[in-house]
Amino acid sequence: MVSEARRVFETMTEKGVEPDIYTYTALMDGYCLQRQMNEAKKVFEIMIREGCAPDVQSYNILINGFCKCRRMDEAKSLLAEMSHKALNPDTVTYNTLMQGLCRLGRPKEAHNLFKEMCSSGLLPNLVTYSILLDGFCKHGYLDEALKLLKSMQEKKLEPDVVLCTILIEGMFIAGKLEVAKELFSKLFADGMRPPIRTYNAMIKGLLKEGLSDEAYDLFRKMEDDGFLPDSCSYNAIIQGFLQNQDSSTAIRLIDEMVGKRFSADLSTFQMLLDLESHDEIISQFMRGSSQGRKIK
Repeated sequence: MVSEARRVFETMTEKGVEPDIYTYTALMDGYCLQRQMNEAKKVFEIMIREGCAPDVQSYNILINGFCKCRRMDEAKSLLAEMSHKALNPDTVTYNTLMQGLCRLGRPKEAHNLFKEMCSSGLLPNLVTYSILLDGFCKHGYLDEALKLLKSMQEKKLEPDVVLCTILIEGMFIAGKLEVAKELFSKLFADGMRPPIRTYNAMIKGLLKEGLSDEAYDLFRKMEDDGFLPDSCSYNAIIQGFLQNQDSSTAIRLIDEMVGKRFSADLSTFQMLLDLESHDEIISQFMRGSSQGRKIK
């Protein structure tokens, strides 16, 4: 598709039809989606050379492409270039860069961009806070995450279910079980309906803390609340019971999972293989699987 778009672009220029900013931007976007960043940058440079001034969206597309390719220095240099050209970055520009930095384990740099964004007069939205909180939580900066949450609430921005799920995951990473449970309960108190991802986060966290019974009760409560467990739910709870040395329950759940046409993921399968040599229940199950029972 991009090669066809390129041919149309070249035909236009050969026939003396000047491509406009939408043509250039669409072609750049196509290259970015295919992670052909050098080609996307060439189109950007041609656009400038031909006297077609890039707008904020043009920069955002290129910045997003570089971020997805983990080329953060080039993405950040485009932000600086926007300032030199008196083009004001928007919330999308900053959100994209912050997400790129957080994915690379650089949430402190992302937070610096957040401060720069706020000082420029742009208002962060829930997406902005989600990106930063996720980056802080996943990389162990729980104090910073809680400070950011407090500052958000001071601005009368209440966390939505996505943000609460991020925080629940972060609290479990930090070993703050009670805080995670309070956040989960608060969702119901505030009239929010947690999605499967939130239940899965709670189930994983409870199992990590060795609370198998609570995790199992919540797993069953999901269905009572109108959510059918998905493949992630089954694999998470099975892995938890295997780690907590409750092979019987794990095997029962595997049979249930297979009956619902879900499969063991690679981590679950590897755990079963590791346990097979010294766990008789697992050993018998694996022998049965090799004779026709499908788990993968």
